[in-house]
Amino acid sequence: MERARGWTFLTNHARVLLALARDPSARLRDIAAACHITERRTQDIIAALEEAGYLSRERKGRRTQYKLHLDVAFRHPAEAHLPVRSLLVLFASDDSEC
Repeated sequence: MERARGWTFLTNHARVLLALARDPSARLRDIAAACHITERRTQDIIAALEEAGYLSRERKGRRTQYKLHLDVAFRHPAEAHLPVRSLLVLFASDDSEC
């Protein structure tokens, strides 16, 4: 089956958030590989998610541990009444990659 071109249902931001929900101590390279984006793009997305209040990070030795803030609402006005938790409930329990 040929894949649709030009758009997807989930943004890279959503994919990175889902990857972090599955493994809060994942390395940037592992998140990038799972989401099929570059490490630099992954780093930018994590910074944007942190700035928007969707996650925080803490160094634990040589690793970074991410904490998701699941009660923060979506940014788009059509979903602003929903917490990001609602997306993660749908996808994070799935064992598939981003």
